[in-house]
Amino acid sequence: MSVLSTIKYFFSAYRKFIGRRVYIVFFLTAAVALAEGLGITLILPLIESADAGNSDKEMSTVAVALQVMLDFIGIGDSMVGILLFIGAVFVGKGLLMFGEGAYFSYLKSRLMVEIKGKMFNAYSTMDYNYYLERNTGHFINILTGQIGQFIQSFGYFKNFLSKLIMSSAYLLVAFLLAWKFALMALVVGIVVLFLFRWLNEFVKDLSRKASAESGELNKFLVQSLQGFKYLASTAEMGFLKNGIFGSIKKLAIYQYKRGMAGSFTSAIQEPVSVIFLLFIIIVQVSVFDAPIAPIFVALILFHRGMQQIIGIQSQWQSTINNAGSIEMVMNEFNAVKAEQEPDGKTTVGRFSKNIVFDNISFCYDQEDGDVLKEINLEIPVNKTVAFVGESGAGKSTLIDMLTLMLRPRVGKIYIDGIADDEIDKKSWRSQIGYVSQETVVFDDSIANNINLWKGDYENDPEVQRKVHEAAEKAYALDFIESLPNGFHTMVGDRGIRLSGGQRQRLFIARELFKDPNLLILDEATSALDSDSEKYIQQSIDNLKGSMTVVIIAHRLSTIKNSDKIYVLDEGKVIEHGSYDDLTLEKSGKFKEMVEMQSL
Repeated sequence: MSVLSTIKYFFSAYRKFIGRRVYIVFFLTAAVALAEGLGITLILPLIESADAGNSDKEMSTVAVALQVMLDFIGIGDSMVGILLFIGAVFVGKGLLMFGEGAYFSYLKSRLMVEIKGKMFNAYSTMDYNYYLERNTGHFINILTGQIGQFIQSFGYFKNFLSKLIMSSAYLLVAFLLAWKFALMALVVGIVVLFLFRWLNEFVKDLSRKASAESGELNKFLVQSLQGFKYLASTAEMGFLKNGIFGSIKKLAIYQYKRGMAGSFTSAIQEPVSVIFLLFIIIVQVSVFDAPIAPIFVALILFHRGMQQIIGIQSQWQSTINNAGSIEMVMNEFNAVKAEQEPDGKTTVGRFSKNIVFDNISFCYDQEDGDVLKEINLEIPVNKTVAFVGESGAGKSTLIDMLTLMLRPRVGKIYIDGIADDEIDKKSWRSQIGYVSQETVVFDDSIANNINLWKGDYENDPEVQRKVHEAAEKAYALDFIESLPNGFHTMVGDRGIRLSGGQRQRLFIARELFKDPNLLILDEATSALDSDSEKYIQQSIDNLKGSMTVVIIAHRLSTIKNSDKIYVLDEGKVIEHGSYDDLTLEKSGKFKEMVEMQSL
């Protein structure tokens, strides 16, 4: 990718999120540069007027033009007036600089809001398969690491274009004063920038490697923190530690090399500027016999211009230092956009009839074959239906299809007669309560974990009543009230301050608080002791007839009161019926499972 193509790519990336407002910053930058150029150039009439009084030389064309402007203002003959006018120009420049800086800060804050908000929104509606194919470290790396670098790069890119504009303005004004001088300086500047091309490509390659490696490091860090208790207790931290330190070392090397490149650019900035300017002045005075007054003013402009040109390289290097982050974020946006979850337009009203699986087959990967095969079943409203089978039989996949997280490869799912691909998914999912195998607990108070921030627990008696009622139904009220801070107790990251059974009862309380039309219990009592499991089972039995309940259970004693049980084996429904009917079959799979658990 050429430099111009890269600039265009970066500019379009920023404009995608903050729109045409980005042009205002660069307009203000141009105004600042022109104001400073004018202020410096106004020195020329003063110098040439003084020189003209002691020699026969006429004033230069630029000086005459400036003198005409000053005469028009009415201060042409007043040195004090000219000096005050120069001061006013620089005050105006300062105000423009403040306006530019303030507006840039506003744009940078908007960029953060836009890009993080849009990325989170895109993730919240991504296809479930896209989520399954990536690890948590990938998403954390994008949201916290790469987007942060993306936002930071906007500052470098703005400085790069600002210096490009300012150097152009300085050179333009200087060109009017001494065009040969200006032309030589421009050629020198282009040569300097050309010589840095190899360094820029080197830095861009390092940036891409560092962005990718950050994702790997986040993956290892997330896994080590999530599994800390197990890894520490079993002294198994070694493998992850090796991966983490290996990744850190790679990032350190990339950072060191990028730092060396930046130091090299900074170190040569002033020497290069001064050496080339001295060379040009010697040529102008010795070869072209140019007048000294325009060259003196042009010298000031060119010194600033050359520093801006070297600054262009420095800021561009800093920009492409984040090229990997910009590319990764933009590629992620495109990938997530292409993997958005398809949605229907038909709203599902309050669940009132049944759910029908009509000849459903599903696979995660066609090469591995179907994990669900020709599934036909019905879940009537306000009935309790259980799914049982050995691990890998397809029970959890079936639940993911029930929530429409996964789509059938073959067949249709009908909810109250509406096909799955026509359903507005939010209208269906908002009716579901789901207690999964992995307890989902948030780092907040117990009350907020139950009501999920719906309503004001502190000040609304009705919300308090519903929260306490849900906790009581989940047999969590006793342990909550025994805590020093009761419902205000902070549970820690993923509920680490609670026991496994307490977390599970808290999870169940949250779903009961929602008062769902469909309650899914996926091994909901697996972490409970016998007494707690008995109480929860009574609570579930009390829901019978008033709510549709779907249960996945390995302890078959917990599904005795189910209206219907489906037995799955290798992705197929091999038996179905009531608990009593299935245990009466002479050679049935379910009867065999019951007998095994009775031993």
